Amino acid sequence: MTAAATSGQISIKLDTGRCLAYGTCVSIHPEVFALPKGARVAVVQRDVADASELEDLEEAVRSCPARAISIGTVD
Repeated sequence: MTAAATSGQISIKLDTGRCLAYGTCVSIHPEVFALPKGARVAVVQRDVADASELEDLEEAVRSCPARAISIGTVD
């Protein structure tokens, strides 16, 4: 992410074809990610976040064993 991203909103994407429901993202940022009981993949509860959440989102991206999460800037 760039410095410009820290002043705007961040888009959140989850590749459900890659997600294996490890739940790491949920433990890092439960306000954005969820793992419903019996689910085969995690769920993104909202696809846009505030720049103040950037650090947690970057940690979720780095920590995902399946590399299923991506973030970017909202145009």
